[in-house]
Amino acid sequence: MRNSKIWLIIILIALLVVGVVLGIGYYKKITENKQNPVVTMNIKDYGTIKIELYPDMAPNTVANFIKLAQNGYYNGLTFHRVVQDFMIQGGDKAGDGTGSVTLKDLYPDGESEDEYCIKGEFVANNYTDNTLKLERGVIAMARADYGTNLREQSYNSGGSQFFIMVADTPSINGMYTAFGKVTEGMDIVDKIVALETVVETDEETGETTETDMPVNKPVIESVTVETFGKDYGYPETLEPFDYMSYLMSMYSGSLVSSEE
Repeated sequence: MRNSKIWLIIILIALLVVGVVLGIGYYKKITENKQNPVVTMNIKDYGTIKIELYPDMAPNTVANFIKLAQNGYYNGLTFHRVVQDFMIQGGDKAGDGTGSVTLKDLYPDGESEDEYCIKGEFVANNYTDNTLKLERGVIAMARADYGTNLREQSYNSGGSQFFIMVADTPSINGMYTAFGKVTEGMDIVDKIVALETVVETDEETGETTETDMPVNKPVIESVTVETFGKDYGYPETLEPFDYMSYLMSMYSGSLVSSEE
């Protein structure tokens, strides 16, 4: 009888110890200060923009942005597009929206100059983990728009270009990969979006058209990312859609059909 009591006490003590250990572990888990990556973007003559990235929402996009930043890709590039009450856009090596990022930019020690793109992490592309809305201060990936017949190709065409929202735009929620938000420096974003833009004149008609390219494009001096010791690795990449070849094939096909 005495032995039974001793064993019962031992079992109760063991259960108590296990309960305490599990309780401490659970408490640490729920009180742990989660540190998302923080971007510091220095804009020449304007100041610093800080952006918190959300890897839980768009892990592949965040990995891509971080790796390009760590490789110095964005240093010296510009904001080449500004649209009042919408957004500012940058991150294009050509400086006009036509440039493409290459595997050499992602893997500096590699030799491949092939272009690449990444999959869109947003609802319209059947990715449901990203619930971040396109609201003021949110940063998102730019992408191509090849038309309704090529939605998959359009949705999976992001590379290096990004845009920062200056106003809530619910009409495009779930249509672009939002992956972070400005925490400091929205006053700088507001100054950039208000810049004077280039006006083009038609030589034949004399009619003028205002573009969305700033007359003096703000230069991104540097982009660094504090990852707090975590390695986000390299992104999964895709081969870009060759839109020009597609158009040529469509045009050739239409010619053959008309001749028949």
